[in-house]
Amino acid sequence: MDGMLRPQASRAHALRFAGWLVLWLTVAWFCGEFLLIAYGKYRHLGSEAYALFADRHGWLWTHLAGGAVTLLLGPVQLLTPWWRSRPRLHRWTGRAFLIAMLVACTGAAGLIATSPAPFGIRLAFASTALAWLTCALLGLRFILRGRIALHRRAMTCCYLATLAPVTFRLMIRIPGLMALAPPPTMIATLLWLSWVLPIAMYLAGRLVLDRLPLRHRGKRMDTQPVT
Repeated sequence: MDGMLRPQASRAHALRFAGWLVLWLTVAWFCGEFLLIAYGKYRHLGSEAYALFADRHGWLWTHLAGGAVTLLLGPVQLLTPWWRSRPRLHRWTGRAFLIAMLVACTGAAGLIATSPAPFGIRLAFASTALAWLTCALLGLRFILRGRIALHRRAMTCCYLATLAPVTFRLMIRIPGLMALAPPPTMIATLLWLSWVLPIAMYLAGRLVLDRLPLRHRGKRMDTQPVT
């Protein structure tokens, strides 16, 4: 019996590893593309991309710097086994993520407050920043109380909010989507959807998995308190 179970366990482990690897590479690819394209246009101070930020360079650079760090650290935190094998490194990387997020949110607050964009777009940007902060604070609260499973879920939602600019960029590439309504309306709508939709899909998926019998979803390894 043990001889039959071991190959099955090995195949399951290999498939799980392959799945996580594909997910990690996919996230890394889209984040890298976003950083190269979206951030690349701000390399030169004389670039036309600065036209909307003539007197707001400081807020823009603050937001871009913090946002870049969170985009890069997210996959390392969530899609690697560091939290089990190297908890100290995981904690310090997590602290760096939170500090970078606060820096990015500071820049975002300055940009929103000084933006000439319509109120609907500014509200959508503000909601993204608020969701980002809320998920991070929940994650911090849960880990301080030793609730590892809830911490991981909250921080996954936090990173999905981190990916909102990447998701937004992907959605505006959908042919014909921006023609469904006037640009200000579509931009505001897609800004909301860029974080609401991924988080809602993730939480719905977790709810379905949690209701499956334990034998169908494997033994939970992240429910023990931190020691």
